[in-house]
Amino acid sequence: MMGRQVAQGALFYGFRLDDHMPADHLLRRIDGLLDFGFVREALAASYSTSGRPSIDPELMLRMLLVGYLFGIRSERRLCEEVHLNLAYRWFCRLDLVDRVPDHSTFSKNRHGRFRACDLHRLLFEQVVARCATAGLVAGRDVAVDGSTIMADASRERKLNGADAADELRAGDSISRPVAEYLAALDAALPVDPDEPAPFIPTSISPTDPQAALTCKHGPARYAYAINPLLDLDTDCILDVEATPARFSSEVAATRTLVSRAGTTLGIAPESLAADKAYGSGPLLGWLLDRNITPYIPVIDRSRQRDAFFTRDAFRYDREADVYRCPADKPLGYCGTKRASQVRVYRSHVADCA
Repeated sequence: MMGRQVAQGALFYGFRLDDHMPADHLLRRIDGLLDFGFVREALAASYSTSGRPSIDPELMLRMLLVGYLFGIRSERRLCEEVHLNLAYRWFCRLDLVDRVPDHSTFSKNRHGRFRACDLHRLLFEQVVARCATAGLVAGRDVAVDGSTIMADASRERKLNGADAADELRAGDSISRPVAEYLAALDAALPVDPDEPAPFIPTSISPTDPQAALTCKHGPARYAYAINPLLDLDTDCILDVEATPARFSSEVAATRTLVSRAGTTLGIAPESLAADKAYGSGPLLGWLLDRNITPYIPVIDRSRQRDAFFTRDAFRYDREADVYRCPADKPLGYCGTKRASQVRVYRSHVADCA
């Protein structure tokens, strides 16, 4: 006899999420490796000791990790998926009748409490530490490179770099990216007399002033660079640093990555590989001073073209301590870079014009 399903709800259910969670499911395997106890300790100073209890920050971090693992980029959709998916509920410690937080809660905490204590980096460092414990980190030979991430800012809207800070402060309302940019400027230490002046970009986006204009992938766009430090023996990412999409910032990030790997993981690499963009004298000297062998092509501008004079076109006048260009105009000594002890000579703007 042919059966027929009758849609009649039962009055009582005997149901345990754990019984329906496969033993080899990705989330069950991750749950057995990660310890989220650091969340409350890291955020303790951000919460009041009295008042109504807030949404559990561990729940929000678990939900964000689910979104990352399964490619759910929208927080609104993430809340819907956690509401419907039993495996997601199990990983987030939500029972069948427990309510999923509203999507707006994530934005407020991500730009507030989570950002203030760098919660996502703490989770990342715990994952890398677990990899090191499991023998997935060798730390002998490492590599670094930058990947471009386009900023959500129009290249048509721009401010003059020299006057941008004053114009942004004079605005009627200041957005969060602008406020962080101005705060970073105010917190910057003054430059020592023997150090080069800080780099001032020619143009700045009024929407996202920390992004940099780059032509790496076609027409100029405002963008950032994601710089990972990679273990070449195991392909494990040891650290990541985000910078504006400028070569100088990417090179500076390399020092941060190598230094932080030694502080957080106790890793002292023997060699570092990178492309030619990292082959500047100061960085190569910095690596050699730390007994790190650089496998990086050296930037050689002695034969460069593109309407520039080559290095061979200049001659040095030892008595006057100046260089002479092909038009016999002097390039005077203007200081020594402290980090690399390189003597810098510059020409007059009027001579080059």
